[in-house]
Amino acid sequence: MATMHEFNDANFKTEVLESAGPVLVDFTAEWCEPCHMLAPIVEKLNEEWNGAVKVGKLDTDANLATTMGYEVMSLPTLILFRDGQPQERLTGFMHKERILAKLKPHLN
Repeated sequence: MATMHEFNDANFKTEVLESAGPVLVDFTAEWCEPCHMLAPIVEKLNEEWNGAVKVGKLDTDANLATTMGYEVMSLPTLILFRDGQPQERLTGFMHKERILAKLKPHLN
């Protein structure tokens, strides 16, 4: 089973921007109820992708530099990075099928 990564201001450059493959970052916060609803879906994607896509969470309250750097103003926000660049941004709770439909074109 693939590891669910913990991203933060200190490791974001090496873990996300310099990653060899695609990376899905879940910008989240403990107080955010829609984030808690999205979490099992993100965990399921991580399990299904089994390392083909690096998946992890970033606590927005504890990592303001990265959060503000990517202008994350609403939670939850998912950003798919490839080659160090954001490829797709999804904001708010979405069902798995909709997330996959938005991300799939960037993963082929």
